Amino acid sequence: MSERNIAIIGAGYVGLVAAACFAKKHNVVCVDIDEDKVELINNAKAPFYEPGLDELIKSGIKSGKLRATNDINGALESAEFIFISVGTPSKDNGEIDLSYVKSAAHDIGKALRNYAVVVQRSTVVPGTTRNVVKKIIEEQSGRKADKDFGIAFVPEFLREGNAVHDFMEPDRVVIGADDDRVTDNLLELYRDFYPKMPDSALVTMSIESAELVKYASNLFLATKISFANEVAELAEKIPNVDIVDVMRGVGLDKRIGPSYLGAGAGFGGSCFPKDLNAIVHFARKIDVPPFITEAVLKRNRRQIERIVSFVVDQLGKLDDKRIAVLGLSFKPGTSDTRESPALKIVNELMRLGAKDIIACDPKAVDEAKRVFGESIKYTEDPFEAIKNADCAVVVTDWDEFKNISPDDFAGLMRNPLVIDGRRIYQPEKFEGRVKLICVGRYIQR
Repeated sequence: MSERNIAIIGAGYVGLVAAACFAKKHNVVCVDIDEDKVELINNAKAPFYEPGLDELIKSGIKSGKLRATNDINGALESAEFIFISVGTPSKDNGEIDLSYVKSAAHDIGKALRNYAVVVQRSTVVPGTTRNVVKKIIEEQSGRKADKDFGIAFVPEFLREGNAVHDFMEPDRVVIGADDDRVTDNLLELYRDFYPKMPDSALVTMSIESAELVKYASNLFLATKISFANEVAELAEKIPNVDIVDVMRGVGLDKRIGPSYLGAGAGFGGSCFPKDLNAIVHFARKIDVPPFITEAVLKRNRRQIERIVSFVVDQLGKLDDKRIAVLGLSFKPGTSDTRESPALKIVNELMRLGAKDIIACDPKAVDEAKRVFGESIKYTEDPFEAIKNADCAVVVTDWDEFKNISPDDFAGLMRNPLVIDGRRIYQPEKFEGRVKLICVGRYIQR
C-alpha cells in the first residue's frame, strides 16, 4: 500500500499518539487550536509525557511525514482519512459534552472539498456519529455521506503510559461503518499498517455497535477493579487473608484473567470516570436502569474514603501532622492528573484539617500545582517527601516509590507509618520496623 494522507483533528493523548504512530508509514498532519501545542510538536517535542512519544514525534518531524497546524483548510486539502480525536468531557450532571466534537464536525464540513473517510475516534454515546457528526458535516459542506464523503466510528483502546505500545500492537481494531466503500478503505488502511494482525482481530460492525463497544469495554474493566476493591475490604476484616493472594487465585481462572484485579485506591484518568458517568446518563435517558455502572462508581468513590480513613484511624487529629502523598498522576507512566485518586485524597485530607502535606510525583507536579497552588508542598524526590513525615500514603505505583526500603522509611520519617494504597510493598519486610497498612490485607484493630 502506498503512503496515504491522513489528517487528525486534536493533538491530545489519542490524537497525537495516533498521528506520531501513523507517521511511521503515512503522511500525517495534526490539527489543533492550541498554538503552543502546535509549536511544540513542530519543534519535535511532545506537549505531555507519554513514554516513547517524544522519539516518534522527532522521527516524524525529521522525515517530513508529521506536522502540526492550526489551519484545518490546508490540512484537509489532500486528506484521504480524517480522524476526529477531540475531548468529550463530562458535564456537571455526568452527561457527555459534545461541544468539541460538534466544533470539529463543523470545521470539517466547512473545509471538505474532496472525498475522504471521516472517522469519529473520540468516545461518544451510541448514535452520535450518525445523528450529530454526519449531519453537521452534511449541513456545513452541502455534501452527502456515503457519496461525497465516508463516515465511520473506530474506537481507541489506548492506555495512558502504554499508549504508543497499544497503538502499534493492538489487541483488535473495531470498525463501525455502514457503507462498503468506507469499510473497505479502512480495512485496507489497517491491514497495511498491521500486516501481522489476524483477520479475526479486524472486526467490522454497525456504527452504533462500535460506539457501544468502547463503553462496554471500559465498564467491564472498571467493574473488575471495583470488584477487587470490594473483596479487598472483606479481606481487611479476616485474619490471615491477603487480597493479592486472593486475586492471584481468581485471576488464574481463564474465564476471568488476572488483568485489572489489583485492589488499591481506585481508578481515575480521562476515560473510566468520564465514560461511566456518560453511560449512566445515556442509560437513564433511554429508560435502562444502570445498576452495575452506578455500583462500580459508588465503590470507586468509597476507595478514597477508605484510604483517608486509614490515615485518620492511625494519626487521629491531622492539623499537627506531616503527611507525604506519594503519587499525583492517576497511574504511573503519565503526567495526567485528571480524576486522579491522589488529588481527591489530598482534598479530603485538607478538608479534615491537614495543614502540612507534601506531595511527590516524578512527572505530575506541575499539573498538581495548577490545582492546589501553594496549599501543599511538592517534590519529585520521594526521599525528600518522607523526611520527617508522620505518615506516607502511596497512591500511584511509580517504580521510584517501589525502591524505598523499610530502612529508608524508618530512618527518615518522624513516625514510620506507611499506607500502601497500591500494594507495592512486601509486608513481611516491614514487620517490626515500620507500621504498614495495606489495602486488602488483614488490619489488626
